[in-house]
Amino acid sequence: MQLPFGSFGKSKSIVGLDIGSSSVKVVECTAKSKGIDLQSIGVAALPPEAIVQGAFLNSSAIVDAIQEAVEAAGVKGKNVATAVSGHSVIVKKISLPQMSRDELEESIRWEAEQYIPFDINEVILDFQILEGAEAEGQMDVLLVAAKKDLIDDYVQVISEAGLSLAVLDVAAFAVENSYQISCEVNPDEVVALVNIGSQVVNINIVAGGIPAFTRDISTGGNVYTEEIQKALSISWEEAERMKIGGRGEGESQEVVPQEVEQAMRTVTETVLGEISRSLDFFAATAAESRISRVYLSGGGAKVSGLDAAFQGKTNLPVELLNPLAKVIPSSRFEPAFLEEVGPSLAVSIGLGLRRMDD
Repeated sequence: MQLPFGSFGKSKSIVGLDIGSSSVKVVECTAKSKGIDLQSIGVAALPPEAIVQGAFLNSSAIVDAIQEAVEAAGVKGKNVATAVSGHSVIVKKISLPQMSRDELEESIRWEAEQYIPFDINEVILDFQILEGAEAEGQMDVLLVAAKKDLIDDYVQVISEAGLSLAVLDVAAFAVENSYQISCEVNPDEVVALVNIGSQVVNINIVAGGIPAFTRDISTGGNVYTEEIQKALSISWEEAERMKIGGRGEGESQEVVPQEVEQAMRTVTETVLGEISRSLDFFAATAAESRISRVYLSGGGAKVSGLDAAFQGKTNLPVELLNPLAKVIPSSRFEPAFLEEVGPSLAVSIGLGLRRMDD
């Protein structure tokens, strides 16, 4: 596992592969002085319940979707960066007595046992020493642990799809990469990056350019689809269209909007309640670090009215993160296509900006 604190650049480019629970996204891009040179995008849908709560229940469908996305993108490279998230991934910022990196490597497993709620023999660990510890004689360390069986699942489907896993990242950190290159970053600002996927919400609160709090929540855009499906007794595909503002075929124009609106409002209250509890927890434990802005990304961020509801609940400025904001104009892609897929590419763009030698 490699953490995303390396610089971006041209050296040994890599393909960003985001295996989400509703779709697979493939992106090939390079960071340049003028912005992001976006070479290719491929998106392939996954059948419902191919991935449930992080578990790969239909590996063959996932392999097929990876191959379909790679083909759609026209990607030739085989080396990919992908990201893990969910309850099998733990990220903790910890404070330890000052020591050398070699000393930390020797003691990290023992130190990690105090913070990781899994058997230490069942996880793969990585760490990053952070700059500027608050207490003298101490150092801050970002600790990451992921269960081996989760990583094995990713390695297997990527290998079966004919690709090679070169970099394993954390989804919340990949979103941070996208934020850093697509927004005007104020290092004095504390921002909350909230990536709303189909089944998981990744929260990464960044202070001084460093992750200060990271958490994944088991909720997301699929909850909207399920509620609309129940309310109107329609198919999953029709409910998906209505979630982002479309209408089902043959449905009454008078009845549908009201029922959909009620279902959406109920789910929004639940989802925002879960997210705001995490933000409140950070505020209570880091009294000197006040969140000044929230950036929403992920397919779930496209839900109508979610940003306004979020701002109303938290009293914080809320913006949609557009990971394609600084893409160098090109005739390769239709603007309407980029506008449609943009919010859902925060993880894959962040991964595509990685390098083999990070």
